[in-house]
Amino acid sequence: MNMFATFWALVPPIVAIVLALITKEVYSSLFVGIVVGGLFFSGFSFEGTLTHIFNDGFVSVLSDPYNVGIIIFLVILGAMVSLMNRAGGSAAFGRFAKQKIKTRAGAQLATIALGVLIFIDDYFNCLTVGSVMRPVTDQHRVSRAKLAYLIDATAAPVCIIAPISSWAAAVSGFVEGEDGFSIFINAIPYNFYALLTIAMMIGLVVLHVDFGPMRHYEANALDGDLFSDKDHETEEEAPANAKGRVIDLIIPILTLIVCCVVGMIYTGGFFEGADFITSFSNSDASVGLALGSICAMLITIVIYLLRRVLKFSECMECLPAGFKAMVPAILILTFAWTLKAMTDSLGAKEFVAAAMEQNAGSFMNLLPAIIFLVGCFLAFSTGTSWGTFGILIPIVVAVFSGSDHELMIISISACMAGAVCGDHCSPISDTTIMASAGAQCKHVNHVTTQLPYALMVAAVSFVAYVIAGFTRSPFISLPVGFLLLLAALFAVKRMNAEKEA
Repeated sequence: MNMFATFWALVPPIVAIVLALITKEVYSSLFVGIVVGGLFFSGFSFEGTLTHIFNDGFVSVLSDPYNVGIIIFLVILGAMVSLMNRAGGSAAFGRFAKQKIKTRAGAQLATIALGVLIFIDDYFNCLTVGSVMRPVTDQHRVSRAKLAYLIDATAAPVCIIAPISSWAAAVSGFVEGEDGFSIFINAIPYNFYALLTIAMMIGLVVLHVDFGPMRHYEANALDGDLFSDKDHETEEEAPANAKGRVIDLIIPILTLIVCCVVGMIYTGGFFEGADFITSFSNSDASVGLALGSICAMLITIVIYLLRRVLKFSECMECLPAGFKAMVPAILILTFAWTLKAMTDSLGAKEFVAAAMEQNAGSFMNLLPAIIFLVGCFLAFSTGTSWGTFGILIPIVVAVFSGSDHELMIISISACMAGAVCGDHCSPISDTTIMASAGAQCKHVNHVTTQLPYALMVAAVSFVAYVIAGFTRSPFISLPVGFLLLLAALFAVKRMNAEKEA
């Protein structure tokens, strides 16, 4: 039975996702999905399954330069967080923020604001915002699940509407035969999922409304239980330096941002004559972030030694401590990358591309909404938004190029929005995994609490794309989307009030 480029190619990730949501256990669920993919590829041969999973799966993804760069970046970020905690910078920032930020709403809005400001890269966003805001949200009794949602919702959704980001560079590269960067700019007003997600976060905080599993987690947090997890064990950390000051957190974070930006434009040829935008477009995020974070960590250690807040031996103790903190995220990422390799080997891209090309011409005005749904499903199943861009955007360009430029822009935006939505919902998405790591929240808890919020925004976005397909105007479809989202939040707030009455 030939399973290549058929619906069977999407079965392994679907199995992994369903098992993760049912069992609440992500490692075994991902592994089962990997085994199913190996069995399908080998025709249920034991030897073929074993060699495919090991050689084409784990060994292949862990020897991929891009993946190795991301792992290095993760480990160094973990070490830097450990350094900032040990130096007393995080505790000092927590004390400072407690004086300035008086409410739970303020703590959440500050998290959103920082997430929006750090738009360079989603991985960088997740871990930086988490390390900076955890002390603040903990003091105001915001659950770790809510923090993970705020981090995740300001990662990919913000990067996909930021012209200067690794995501803009990726999308521009997929638009062959057209001016990719100008199309990206023109598509921003049509990126309904990203824009409505930002509105959703602000609405949830300002209206003091939560629903689904998140409501339970937030209620527990108000009673002092930030995790709502019986199995959660707080690891004992080395005591923080009482002499630590706010600058012991601010300077390392600013150094990290500057070094990572320089690292990314360096890989894009900025120092060889390319302008800033071009070098960002051509950058290698993995190498740039790894180089930048290494330089930032070395500078941070030198600053702490000069300020005498940490001894050299204490700085070195933070390196394995940071690595240990990132082990769960690295393990889940490795499983997720391997599952994606299984899916790719079964021809998932070819299956979706063929299905889209066959049906693209039949529903021209409804095509943006259909592409949005296909992008959601594909990114949810594979855990990769960039892979979804690579599959769908060239198809959209081939269908509309030279015939209907405005509908091409709307459809490309729908592809980007769908990919981000699916990525946002998926338990096997690397960004979702990073958000859990940034908030130090159990991964399955983050996925189950975030899903209802993401689905509400997705439903409203779908309606907005139906309208956009007919009106060809963001000035009609986007306001309608905002009003629908606001109405949904008020309806939920009213339902919650009736339950409490």
